[in-house]
Amino acid sequence: MSFPRSDTQETTTPDPRRWWILAVLCLSLLVVVIDNMVLNVAIPSLIQDLHTGMSGVQWVLDAYILVFAGLLLTAGGLSDRFGRRRCLVIGLVLFGGASIPAAFAETTGQLIAARAFMGVGAAFLMPGTLSILTTVFDDEERKKAIAIWSSVLMVGALGAPLVGGVLLNHFWWGSVFLLNIPVVVVSIIAALLIIPETRGPAHRPDVPGAVFSTLGMAALVFGIISAQRDGWTSWQTLGGTAVAVVSLFAFAHRERTAKEPMLPLRLFRDRNFTGASVTLVLVAFSAGGLMLVLTQFMQFVLGYSPLKTGVAFIPLLVTVIVFNGAGVAISKKFGVRATIVAGLIMLAVGFGLLGTMSPGDGYARLVIALLITGAGSGTVGPAAYNTLLSALPKERAGVGSAINDTVSQTGQALSVAVLGTLLTAFYANELPAGVTGSARDSIGEALAAAAAGHDAGLVRTAQDAFVHGMASTSIVGAVGMVMAAAVAAFVLRPIAPAEESAKEKAGVSV
Repeated sequence: MSFPRSDTQETTTPDPRRWWILAVLCLSLLVVVIDNMVLNVAIPSLIQDLHTGMSGVQWVLDAYILVFAGLLLTAGGLSDRFGRRRCLVIGLVLFGGASIPAAFAETTGQLIAARAFMGVGAAFLMPGTLSILTTVFDDEERKKAIAIWSSVLMVGALGAPLVGGVLLNHFWWGSVFLLNIPVVVVSIIAALLIIPETRGPAHRPDVPGAVFSTLGMAALVFGIISAQRDGWTSWQTLGGTAVAVVSLFAFAHRERTAKEPMLPLRLFRDRNFTGASVTLVLVAFSAGGLMLVLTQFMQFVLGYSPLKTGVAFIPLLVTVIVFNGAGVAISKKFGVRATIVAGLIMLAVGFGLLGTMSPGDGYARLVIALLITGAGSGTVGPAAYNTLLSALPKERAGVGSAINDTVSQTGQALSVAVLGTLLTAFYANELPAGVTGSARDSIGEALAAAAAGHDAGLVRTAQDAFVHGMASTSIVGAVGMVMAAAVAAFVLRPIAPAEESAKEKAGVSV
């Protein structure tokens, strides 16, 4: 397979194929969206078939996220050096290839390993999508392109649970990973035919930085997940935390002193870049564990099938799509900062409603919270992403888009670890002392034990405990959204819409 080399210089003339290129980028990234959405719907089946507890599920999710986030910046630098299209195609090949062992995994450990390899593929895939988008669209069209990009991905997210639900109703849980294969094949062919190769200035890969960041995040997540299982004073928790602190400190020192750092710390001198980054981390932290909680609630508490669970998420996803477009219009009229703050407040309200749910509440109350949450997410997304990307030089588009992805994935990894651990703790705290063993670690295990012993009382007890745990965890998410709104309000520059539009037309980052 050969890749024709093109000039690294970006032309001022828009690429006439740019909208076709955008379509291919959306198709390429759909594989990640489809995989993540389908996996969330399959979580209850995983718990039952692999007999794993919440910690196992957390590692299935976080093994992917940690490798993904840890390699993103390095992959972004490599895409600038060796070609953005090349790295995009390599990422697709790795992601699709790792999906096969994931589909046929027989143990939780095998699935965790396969998910980690899928994270490697996603790390090479993701920077290429946003960096290519950034280079082929000028400042005036970029907001529209990002809104379309986000909406198309939401359409994929909308369809994935439905298709996944059909597969789970007729086949084993591993069949959901086989969805990736046809999408990967079509994406590779389309990328080679339509997307031109582009590069940025060559930079040496920052291998020590990648090692320190990945090790630090993995150790931090290990410590958090171990806390619930082994206790806060266990050697696993304390050891993981210690390794995390040392590794992350070493990473910061490395990035401050390296001649060619993977994360240029000078970027954080721009208050819009810093504000958008912190906001996205807090949003991802607050919302990243939402699907982990809601899929279990729908299937274990409401008794939904996987297909009905997929249908139940339609209001959330449709609202995100609608407000993705509305968010661009709001941003033009009221400015980026006001748009981001408004979206975050809506998210906080949505999570607050989830925090008031009681065991007797059904889907009607849940759907109101989902609609408000979707509206907030759709409003925040394009404005926050564009704010972050606008602060980056185009010649570092690969690393720049990787930074964008890294801050979100970091927040999501911490969300799965922290909120998953809190959910388990709140759930176990609500159970009576007579419930012991694995039933205290997972509602799935509790229901399995109840079915084996024909204990209807345990079913109701576990379901009530889970709803209380979900409500308490949602309150934590609401607090995170309020904190994100405060950061956006006080850190982002208050640029008037007219001034912002004028600077974009002049090609000046805002």
